[in-house]
Amino acid sequence: MADIQPESARSAHARGDWGAAYAAWSVADPDTLSAEELEDFAVTAELTGHHDETISALNRAFHRSQEVSDLTRSVRCAFRITMTSYVHGESALARGWTSRAESLVADLDDGVELGWVAFLRMFRALDAGDFATAGSCADEVAERGRRFAEPDLTALGLCSQGRMAIYSGRVLEGLARLDEAMVRVLAGEASPVVAGHVYCTAIEGCQEISDFGRVAEWTAALERWCAAQPGLLTFTGQCAVHRGQLLRLHGEWQQALEEFERATRRYQEVNAPDAVGLAAYEAGEVLRLRGELAEADAAYERSADRGFDPQPGLALLWLSRGQSAAALAAVDRLLAETDGPVQRCRLLPAAVEVLLDAGEIDRARDVAAELDGLAGHFGCVGLEAAAAHAHGAVELAAGDAAGALPYLRKAQQLWARAEATYERSQARLLTGRALAEVGDTESSRRELEAARTVFRQIGARPAADSADSLLAPASLPAGLTAREAEVLRLVASGRSNAQIAADLVLSEKTVARHLSNIFTKLDVRSRTAATAFAFEHGVV
Repeated sequence: MADIQPESARSAHARGDWGAAYAAWSVADPDTLSAEELEDFAVTAELTGHHDETISALNRAFHRSQEVSDLTRSVRCAFRITMTSYVHGESALARGWTSRAESLVADLDDGVELGWVAFLRMFRALDAGDFATAGSCADEVAERGRRFAEPDLTALGLCSQGRMAIYSGRVLEGLARLDEAMVRVLAGEASPVVAGHVYCTAIEGCQEISDFGRVAEWTAALERWCAAQPGLLTFTGQCAVHRGQLLRLHGEWQQALEEFERATRRYQEVNAPDAVGLAAYEAGEVLRLRGELAEADAAYERSADRGFDPQPGLALLWLSRGQSAAALAAVDRLLAETDGPVQRCRLLPAAVEVLLDAGEIDRARDVAAELDGLAGHFGCVGLEAAAAHAHGAVELAAGDAAGALPYLRKAQQLWARAEATYERSQARLLTGRALAEVGDTESSRRELEAARTVFRQIGARPAADSADSLLAPASLPAGLTAREAEVLRLVASGRSNAQIAADLVLSEKTVARHLSNIFTKLDVRSRTAATAFAFEHGVV
């Protein structure tokens, strides 16, 4: 069996059938496997979510390599043990193996092995917040990867250089490095484990700066990559999170929540508990916008439990609950302690919203200006849209509705380019408010109705309620409710019950019930009479 199973495993490994490869490797006698075979076994175990067996196989491969003085393989095994330990939250083990790898190359003047160790030093520097050292290490990784023609090291180095450049504010340079890393991965130059890490790291980097075009393109590539490998489990959680983020952006919120739940299950299956925090935070964002505040609070709590900061979403949740003082205190703290352009990009749009609610218009204007500067520097449509949106909201709050309109129209256009359904409709709602304040009531109504329709379609109940309140007359005749007045306006425009149901995202039965109540309150018996009443009493 020890002779037959490795051959079967190697065949499955070569074609990327990780389930079959793991089944074959796992019944082989590990004492009969070479260091190379043990490394391959570790790959299949890692990709199929068997962490303990991954560590065991890599430990065996490390010791076999040590026995025959194979320094390159020894360092590579130490590197892989360190990285998989980091992923699974085993920080002490990862630090120990980093030191072990350093001791292996202590007397080495040059060689590819120093590139693997430089990558581990980069991680250690990032943990310590030493970005300058981390950047130097990333450069060394890429340089040694190229010089020694080591494709995995080159891809990891380029990806690391990209992220470090973006964090340093050199966005165009960083994106160019990420693009190059992705080209190498898409060409099949990197090994499966490294390819998966590069995919996810590059997508995460673009998500942080709202480069939604790259996020969508690379997430689609990651989906294809995952689907082409039977039995693959590792990286499918990340793929589900990124897919969910795009679905949230596009307004497909229920599907987004399902993806975040799927991601959580996958992370739990591969024993990567820390990654669950991001999925929980993203779910909390959707639930908050749907008005499911208790559920959102629970999601943010799960996020915090897993070490992922639930801010600024939690501050916006407090704002939704009327806890304005708590929201402002959190934003004040975050603005004071958050450094780095990427980190502040995530904070500033929420900060503007909270500051405006607190009536701190001048501070909100300063924050919007900072966001505008970052957006111009980064050149990403999502950030440019957020900046224009923030400026429009500030001018509207300051009483300059006419000054707000150009910003809000720009925000609408940019959100549309980013395919950001909810955000574009929020810009339309603010536009409707601004138009009403400058006296253009008909244009205001059209904007508000368009925004409300989208809010209802995607399930954004609080935003839809806001649009309702803006559209409702100060007082309605004959005791009509806001919803009944809305139905009456559509009847007066000549819409059928089926059309009204589609417009309002209701069943035809519900529309018929509303119409019956309207007829009773107005003491009329026909749609024609109801329409006449609507025009006579200013309901339309």
